[in-house]
This record gives sequence, structure tokens and C-alpha cells, in this order.
Amino acid sequence: MAIKKYKPTTPSRRFMTGVDRSELTSKPPERALTVGAKRSGARDSTGQVSVRFRGGGHKRRYRLIDFKRDKDMVPARVAALEYDPNRSAHIALLHYADGEKRYILAPAGVKVGDILMSGTEIGARARGGETLELRPGCAFPLEAIPVGTVLHNIELKPGVGGQLCRSAGSGAQLLAKEGKFATLRLPSGEMRLVFMGCRATLGLVSNPDHSNITLGKAGRKRWMGKKPHVRGVVMSPRDHPHGGGEGKSPVGRKAPVSPTGKLALGQKTRRRNQPGDKFIVRRRGAK
Repeated sequence: MAIKKYKPTTPSRRFMTGVDRSELTSKPPERALTVGAKRSGARDSTGQVSVRFRGGGHKRRYRLIDFKRDKDMVPARVAALEYDPNRSAHIALLHYADGEKRYILAPAGVKVGDILMSGTEIGARARGGETLELRPGCAFPLEAIPVGTVLHNIELKPGVGGQLCRSAGSGAQLLAKEGKFATLRLPSGEMRLVFMGCRATLGLVSNPDHSNITLGKAGRKRWMGKKPHVRGVVMSPRDHPHGGGEGKSPVGRKAPVSPTGKLALGQKTRRRNQPGDKFIVRRRGAK
């Protein structure tokens, strides 16, 4: 899909761009596969703001996405490609041969009418030397996928559902398979071991132009539920450690900090000694 430009009928329209959704199916979402989504307004259970600069936004219905792809050995036809307001990627409506309908993340290149498959039995066939028809959108265990393939919606534990590479345009490459584990290179550059029995979907996620969109005006950000982000130096001292002073004052500290006083630039925030650390072969940013 391409980037769509608008006629400069107003100053905000002049630089505004969007994604051309002409390839998507013009139909309302499948009602049985949606639920009402209640917004929290970024408040916690006590009613206090736990995340700043969030609130408002257009009303949405949440689409129930099948991240597990556990409908084994049942062919599914892509009935529609749809827009999903809850994620950056587009979604695809699958009609299975037994009559069931499910939403999945739409892979790049999949069109209406394509037939997709998934299953663990295919892994056993691959070990036996059988050649598989690998097309974007099919979901197999890593043991059945050849080295070098680009994948998305990757599980970290068998049966839990895909957790890696689910945003628009993302994908990981299968680098190697040895023993019980496969080595993946994630979009961040991190190389990670994943159990061979975990499933992954072939291909990249759809809507790769999502990162190239120019919103054009503040109101479009408000439609998404995002409030204006205000710098700490323009606040009062009681609202932010950077606040106070006369006119344009500097930060006043050795390094910028968050509203709660934590270092804001360069400080690593990932919790140490996580159980999954042992599966990281090379961290992101490592040379």
C-alpha cells in the first residue's frame, strides 16, 4: 500500500499524509469477532493518572485476533482485508472450511481469495523430507520452516500465541536451527533463541508505510487518544524537577530526569536477570 497525499485545502492539510486503503475491503467488521473496548483514561485502580498525556480519542470496538493460529490442517480462505483502529497493522478475515471465522494479522502480499494453512503435523512432514508450499500467511512450527525465511507473530512458548513482530511492517529472520532451538534475528537487531515447537507466521506484517505517515495537525493525534506532550522545563517546580526559573531556564541538573526523578537519557531500564535472558544470543545495539 502507498502513501496518500491530500490537497492543501487548509494549512493542516498541506503536509498531511495517510495510508492508501483502497485495497482493503469496504465492509463493517465481523460483529461476532468484536467486543466493546472501554478506555481507562490512563488511570489506575485508585483513579490516579498512571501514564501522562493520554485520554479521549475516538470510540473503538476491539477486534478479537487469533494469535495462536491453532486451527490445524483446516484450509482457510481470506474473505476480507480490514482496517483495525487498535493496531498499526491491517487484519484479515479468514473463512475456514468448517465454517468458522477468525481474524489474523494480515501479512504483506496476501490478497482476498488466498488459501492459508497452519498446523503442527506439518512439522513432522518437514522432518520426513516433504517439501512444503511456503506462502505468506501460513503458520507452522519453526522446525518446519527453512533457514532464511522472514517471519512474524512468533511464539515464545508453544500454545501461548504470537508475541514477537506484530506491528506494521515488522518481521524476524530465521538464521539457524540447532538442537531444540532456532536462532532468530529480531527487527531491533537482537538475536534470540526460540524453541523449535513454537509457531510463527510466514512473511512480513502488512502496512509497512505506517511509519511514514505525517499526521499534519494536533487534532489527529487527539483522535488517537493522545494529549499534548509538554516539556518539563515549562512546568512549575512542583510538577517536574526541570520546572521553575525565570524565562527560558536550563534543566538545572547534571542529566535530564523523569517527573519522578529517574534518569531520562541513556539509563537502561530493562530489569536484570530475567528468566528469558539466557535465550538472548546478542543484545540489540551490540557490535
